[in-house]
Amino acid sequence: MTPAAAWEQADAAVAEAIRAKVGGERLVVGLSGAQGSGKSTMAPRLVQRLSAAGLRAQVLALDDFYLTEAERAELARTVHPLLLTRGVPGTHDIGLLRGAIDSLLAGREAAIPIFDKARDDRAGWRTLDSAADVILLEGWCVGARPEPSQRLLAPVNALERDEDASGAWRDWVNQHLASDYAALFARLDLRFFLRAPEFDVVLDWRAEQERGLPSGGMSGREVERFIHHYERITRWMLEDEPADLVFDLDPARRPVAQPRRPHA
Repeated sequence: MTPAAAWEQADAAVAEAIRAKVGGERLVVGLSGAQGSGKSTMAPRLVQRLSAAGLRAQVLALDDFYLTEAERAELARTVHPLLLTRGVPGTHDIGLLRGAIDSLLAGREAAIPIFDKARDDRAGWRTLDSAADVILLEGWCVGARPEPSQRLLAPVNALERDEDASGAWRDWVNQHLASDYAALFARLDLRFFLRAPEFDVVLDWRAEQERGLPSGGMSGREVERFIHHYERITRWMLEDEPADLVFDLDPARRPVAQPRRPHA
């Protein structure tokens, strides 16, 4: 099967699961996957497919709700230096995201921040129309559950070993997964997970993304360090499979089989 055909099949499976779930209420649907897995390009395709079926959908990207650079700098000063880097739980404005979801569910317009990754800061606002039957929340850690505390003891990479020797950073991140992020993810009516075959391919996927940027993006060493911030939770999600349907991807980012239930 060609990559295009494989993704066509995956899109159809997700859209059908959403259509089967839609009733009289608006749905909040989660789409997760490691960096470079294809979730951000899948989301607008789903909007088009759902529109063809008579359903109005809006996409919310977790990345849009990063804390500002100044807010993360304050966390780096008062909590842990690694919190200057965006992305891990605790570096998003979850209150703002929940407010946007509340507005859309109530049929009101929602103000959405625009995050400029090149500047690493918020760059303005946009308004989402209130007309939505489906709110699609996409992001790398959407649906992730907190790790058991004993798993936090041993570092998973050099970043944790050298820059979080006490475990304070990873414990703080895990506490946010167990609190405000858990409350957010509890609102998801359906969860879909694009599952990488292993963590090692994620570095390749992210490096490929960076090479496609007009500026050339981060260097290989910078990408590796950046991805190390995400490694722990990414590995945990690959093991835990926090979703209703899992799509297994091959190293070329192609769905390789029919979607399955977690651990099936």
